Amino acid sequence: MANESVRFTRKLWLETVQQLNVRGHGKHESGCFVLGVVDPNGRHARRCVFYDDLDPHAYASGVCILNGDAFTKLWEICRAEKLAVIADIHTHPGAAFQSDADRTNPMIARSGHIAIIIPAFAAGWIWRHKLGLYRYEGEHRWTALCGFQARTFLKTGWSFL
Repeated sequence: MANESVRFTRKLWLETVQQLNVRGHGKHESGCFVLGVVDPNGRHARRCVFYDDLDPHAYASGVCILNGDAFTKLWEICRAEKLAVIADIHTHPGAAFQSDADRTNPMIARSGHIAIIIPAFAAGWIWRHKLGLYRYEGEHRWTALCGFQARTFLKTGWSFL
């Protein structure tokens, strides 16, 4: 599993969680794509692109919905910065479970893609074992990497460059 891990510097992780909380105003979901590089040691996050920066109306319904133009902008950023989408993150109001909408509408419908769900609209201290982590297997099938397995899969250390 080490080669599948998602690695954030502590600073980027904390900034991302804080931005998700601010952008959701404690009232609705918010989300982002995690851009980075992949090597034999895992997926290394370099930056996040927030859904509302790609589509100003992404949160209009209260849940995260992106129009097609948002993905055009995302792929342009990836090409320009020579980065790949290594995961997506979004918040939920309560627990970090995968809803039917999440299951049937992956943000990136590519086998191996990682979706991370943060509970409580990303308010307060976020423990990794409380996150919802899911790997897309294709054809609307997912593998759950939740609970204490999430602590092994998601790394938030001081220097994962």
